[in-house]
Amino acid sequence: MLTYLLRRATMAIVVMIVVSIICFILSNVASDPAVGIAGPQATDADLELIRKTYGFDRPLPVRYVEYIGNLLQGDFGTSYLARRPALEMIVERLPVTALLAVLSMLLALAIALPLGCAAALRPNTIIDRFAQTLAVAGQAIPNFWAGLLLIIVFGVQLRWLPISGSSTLAHFVLPAITLGTFAMPPLMRLIRAGMMDVLSSDYIRTARAMGIRPLQLTFKYALKNAVLPVISLAAVQLGFMLGGSIVVESIFALNGVGYLAWQSMSRSDMPVIQAIVLLISMVYIVLTLLADLLNGLMDPRLRGKRA
Repeated sequence: MLTYLLRRATMAIVVMIVVSIICFILSNVASDPAVGIAGPQATDADLELIRKTYGFDRPLPVRYVEYIGNLLQGDFGTSYLARRPALEMIVERLPVTALLAVLSMLLALAIALPLGCAAALRPNTIIDRFAQTLAVAGQAIPNFWAGLLLIIVFGVQLRWLPISGSSTLAHFVLPAITLGTFAMPPLMRLIRAGMMDVLSSDYIRTARAMGIRPLQLTFKYALKNAVLPVISLAAVQLGFMLGGSIVVESIFALNGVGYLAWQSMSRSDMPVIQAIVLLISMVYIVLTLLADLLNGLMDPRLRGKRA
């Protein structure tokens, strides 16, 4: 297990380094940092002065080494507009985005698990067709369209739920439904395929012939093995929700990291954008690593193959 842990951790560190390089290059090549500080109306003399003051005229490798050194000290840069540390601005809004992502994932799993299992137990029936139709609809409907539709129906016409803000849990209901329905289809498809594969295996047929009750056979033996790939996919989907909530947070005016990213992009505040991309990438990598380790603990065969 220790060898498996070291291999996965080493891969995660390498990926983080690659992501930091790509993030740094893109943020410095896509736009001139001096323009972001001085504004589009600045003169050439002003831009040249800012480049020398902040060190933007130095080679990219030298600036990258300094950037990594600052990261190791917890310095993710300073916002050009707010004149505040980018990390501080992100941490202030992270609880909103994290709560939205967790609620959306719980909703997606609450729908995907029972429907996926029911579709696998009753293939080619009305339950299976309903589950697959729901999965196609959830995958096909864009987030922004679903969010606006929920606002019109449940916020404007019925007035059941608030449509903006993040002060109470009720404010997260419509955003969680919007984000959760998009994450549900791949989870449900994977659960259905995994359950059908496990239920057709030899040990399940043997257990069924031994007279083990269907419920015990399904949930104690079959689901335990079928859920292994779902853990990895759920970690990936959770990371996607943390990074892909920009549209949903903008629609519902949730003051989270996604909304901060949208504000920073509209104002060309590159240090904040760079910090958000890097932090979300790190969270994404850590979640994937934890999912791999959890799969390794639950299935010793994975440790043997990858160790």
